[in-house]
Amino acid sequence: MSGLRFGAAPQRNGWFSRALQALVIVPFLALLAMALWFQFSGLPRSALLGGLALASVGLVGLWWRGQGRMVWLCSGVILIAAAAWWSTIRPTNDGNWQPDVARGVTAEIKDNLVTLQNVRDFTWTGDREFTPPPVWETRIYNLDELTEADLFTSVWGDPNIAHVMISFGFADGRHVLFSAETRKQVGQVYSTFGGFFRMFPLVLIAADERDAIHWRTDARQNPPETVSIFPLALDAGQRRALFLQFLDMGNDLAENPRFYNTATTNCTTVPWKLARMVDPRLPLNWRILLSAHLPEYLHGLGVISPGTPLDQVLAQARLHPLGPVSDDSITFSRRLRAGVPGALP
Repeated sequence: MSGLRFGAAPQRNGWFSRALQALVIVPFLALLAMALWFQFSGLPRSALLGGLALASVGLVGLWWRGQGRMVWLCSGVILIAAAAWWSTIRPTNDGNWQPDVARGVTAEIKDNLVTLQNVRDFTWTGDREFTPPPVWETRIYNLDELTEADLFTSVWGDPNIAHVMISFGFADGRHVLFSAETRKQVGQVYSTFGGFFRMFPLVLIAADERDAIHWRTDARQNPPETVSIFPLALDAGQRRALFLQFLDMGNDLAENPRFYNTATTNCTTVPWKLARMVDPRLPLNWRILLSAHLPEYLHGLGVISPGTPLDQVLAQARLHPLGPVSDDSITFSRRLRAGVPGALP
């Protein structure tokens, strides 16, 4: 006499297929839930996540009953719908952007003269406060007078993660700094996880050091930031090529906006990709992702203070709060580099 055992699932689907379904479908549903969370808010978010939860319960029921074909079929329908929706999310340069990322840099090059539009020169009084009006300038630089390139890192919160910026100096004492950043709408807050889900467009900011560095050493103190400067041991050709790559990137983003990505398109990977265009032999390394360790990586390649012990390099590179800024841009950049080995006076 055969009977039914209550609670036992009919074995219409083999254990391997069931395990495979769980390994594939559960992460997919989790990623879809996070994408909906970061792309929507309020009632639409609640409704969509509720619908996904009901669909997930239905899939679990089919899976438990061993109906493998129906599990794959229903999951495929959800996947197609999700892919169609995801393809409609496009980056844009139009938006109600926060003031510090309202304009991306663009450039015009004629002979050896470079005209940069939208160079930021704010006077910051706090984390998000600056002396009005917001100042965006047009500046002209001579490529033949490009004399130095410096790496800046700013660490806060996680000691393994840093914001990375590259600054270029010219013979007349002026500097212009490039920073790849998330372009946030007014009222929007940065999210590391949101950066994986097309939450922010990418913007290339060009700024005066008196703006970008003083903001981080003094104005932004919640939490406090540890800012360091590392002169880069590049020859004239490498400096010029890297500078031009940043200009190309700014112009390209103005015409073809794209998304920031926490892992693949961020403040560290962007300069590394640009550097790879200058020297394709530059190897990939885990310290590209854990960006606070980037100086260690570049020191090992001989790009930062070759021949000097790393501990000494890191100690000498750290910048301290500079106090209220009353000097001009050139004087500020000189004061910034006072005592930094390898920096030009």
